[in-house]
Amino acid sequence: MVVPEPFAEVLRVGGRSNALGRTAEVVDAVLADPARLRELLDRVHDDDAWVRMRAVDAVEKVCRADPGRLDPHVEELLTTWTTSDQASVQWHLAQLLRQVPLTRAQQERAVAWLEARVATTEVDWIVAVEVLRTLVAFVPSGAVDADVVAGLAEAQRDHRSASVRRKADGFLEQLRGL
Repeated sequence: MVVPEPFAEVLRVGGRSNALGRTAEVVDAVLADPARLRELLDRVHDDDAWVRMRAVDAVEKVCRADPGRLDPHVEELLTTWTTSDQASVQWHLAQLLRQVPLTRAQQERAVAWLEARVATTEVDWIVAVEVLRTLVAFVPSGAVDADVVAGLAEAQRDHRSASVRRKADGFLEQLRGL
């Protein structure tokens, strides 16, 4: 799929809702032309929150479709993306951290960022779930201790969202099996 317009313009289409608009076209364009990945990554820092939301969703879908495509950009994820307070950037970053290879030092930084996201029950519900999912995924490699993740999941059992409380119970059960 050829998307000749700048991604910023394409990703603005979709209105002011959580609709993904033309995100699938952007994913297809990046998969067809890897040189456009930089253009997409830059949109994660766009002034428009809706563009950022659609861009980060597209990045995660590109990574899922082509594992390894983001490998050269892991350091960027851990430096600039971790400064975002936008929930959609945070939950997609948590997903991406499960998919990209991390050095031991990068794992430590990722774990610190993830732990900070779920240090309170005031966190967005999707952020809480995706962060806990990633932390649980990091336990087998030794990147984070199961007891630490269990404590964070236990704390999320007090989250205002029933979905988070149910997921936290599931993560605690999963941790018992590790």
